[in-house]
Amino acid sequence: MDRIAALSEILRQNPDDTFARYGLAMEYSNQGDLDRALAEFAILLKLNPDYTAGYFMAAQALAQAARTVEAKTMLSNGIASARRTGNSHAQSEMEAMLAELG
Repeated sequence: MDRIAALSEILRQNPDDTFARYGLAMEYSNQGDLDRALAEFAILLKLNPDYTAGYFMAAQALAQAARTVEAKTMLSNGIASARRTGNSHAQSEMEAMLAELG
């Protein structure tokens, strides 16, 4: 069973599994299926607004898709999440990416 199928099965049994949802989004992103990846990131962040890594990876997918304005918004939301959760490392990474996007 491939990773997408395995993660999809986990989510079929438990749609609120944020780790599996993040993994599925990353698998889609790694395969270049950015629309599906972004759809999974959206579900992930709706279920768990403080899953900080989700914002950063979704912003990277948006930037890859040349959706810069949306990537900046995602990064701003992610920076706010990082501040709420005290994740200074993620905050600095997202601030750096935001600065690069101009």
